[in-house]
Amino acid sequence: MKRLFTIAAALLILPAAALASDGKSSKAQAVKEHLENHVQVHGFIRNYFAFDTRESVSGTGDLFYYVPKDEKWNATGTEDLNAANQFRFLSLTSRLWVDVAGYRIQNTSIGAKIEADFYCGLTGSTGTAQLRLRQAYVTLGWEQEKSMESLKIGQAWHPMAADMPDVFSLNTGAPFGPFSRTPVVQFDGSFGKVFGLTAAAIWEMQYPSQGPEGKSANYIKYGCTPEFYLGVNLKAGGFLARVGADVHSIKPRRTATVTVNTEEGPVDNVVKVKDRITTVTPFLYMQYKTQNSKVPFSVKAKTVYAQAGEHLNLNGGYGVSAVNEDGSREYTPTRNSSTWVSLSVGKKFQGVLFGGYVKNFGTAKPLVEDKDQAGYSSSLYFSGNSFSNMNQMWRLTPAFMYNLGKFTVGLEYELTSVQYGKYYKYEAGKNTISCVNSSNGLATDGLHWVTNHRIQAMVKFTF
Repeated sequence: MKRLFTIAAALLILPAAALASDGKSSKAQAVKEHLENHVQVHGFIRNYFAFDTRESVSGTGDLFYYVPKDEKWNATGTEDLNAANQFRFLSLTSRLWVDVAGYRIQNTSIGAKIEADFYCGLTGSTGTAQLRLRQAYVTLGWEQEKSMESLKIGQAWHPMAADMPDVFSLNTGAPFGPFSRTPVVQFDGSFGKVFGLTAAAIWEMQYPSQGPEGKSANYIKYGCTPEFYLGVNLKAGGFLARVGADVHSIKPRRTATVTVNTEEGPVDNVVKVKDRITTVTPFLYMQYKTQNSKVPFSVKAKTVYAQAGEHLNLNGGYGVSAVNEDGSREYTPTRNSSTWVSLSVGKKFQGVLFGGYVKNFGTAKPLVEDKDQAGYSSSLYFSGNSFSNMNQMWRLTPAFMYNLGKFTVGLEYELTSVQYGKYYKYEAGKNTISCVNSSNGLATDGLHWVTNHRIQAMVKFTF
């Protein structure tokens, strides 16, 4: 299969007229050999079959699962309208990628990767899937006697999201751990056999922050400050650990309207403001894998304590804690603890068990109260993949896979349960406003659990 791709690439590069003559057919052979030595084409065809017992927040044709939706009772209170069974099967997560390696300029090795799948073009689960960019980056590497350094430039996995559990679900454990591919400039260095360092400057694109304009990358664009990550890596035998922190700074608003007094009386005036919120999110990842074992075994775990974190697909956000006379605002982040653990055993017959837990601790400072709504606030910009009345949630996922060479079939049961609180609601014109407690940014009254059962099968062929 790979040989067919390289031959096809060579035929595209060389004009048909050149191929017709014996003198230039050797050039086609040279191009073919060059591609085989430096360019590797890979991919897989993957079909998911998924059944859910509840309306849920999910993406990518409903295959990327986040959380079950809260109860939605009818007027008589006899039926929960969100308790609705659903089924779908789709192949839009099939993927293609090209790896480039083997190029050198003096002591610098150069590589690249470009990867795409077929998610775009869909409305819900309807439409014709179109190709979309997942990753596209260049790598520069320098290897010395006792160290190795590399520089990655382009769109790639966020350094806090790169290590994933062994589940075959498309969500790879989200929202119990960070999930983001993003523009990045990342340095990785290993110094000796044990110690390593990762530093990165990161931008927002597909997974941007929330704010007054909704989900948008404008907040980091006008903040003019990249997201920064710094981490330490330790590796010994089958053991790997990473500890690091992410610093994220955005500007939720650029202008505000304030009332000023003039000779003709008070008028509304638009002024520039210096709104900004900066958050710090530490994380720890650990894994152990057996080496040279007839029955492979691995255990992985990741825990994150996020301030805000909605740009990492975590269940968090931030809110307005003060409104100043000059029109500017001050902000406070939510605090969110997200942890997962996964176990995997076997190779041909592979069993996986995943467990995750999320706790929402609310905002660090009180939120501003809504006008005439003492004790409540709607000034909270929360993750679009969850709900601000979420108090805590957990997930348990046993899975089984049968791997026959490059062909895999799998069956997975995903149990996700969320504890929601009751929103305080009031009418503002034609709109119904949902509020949380202004003292801590939480919905703490009427706590109740909502659960979704997902049964999912997968058929996959890798080439």
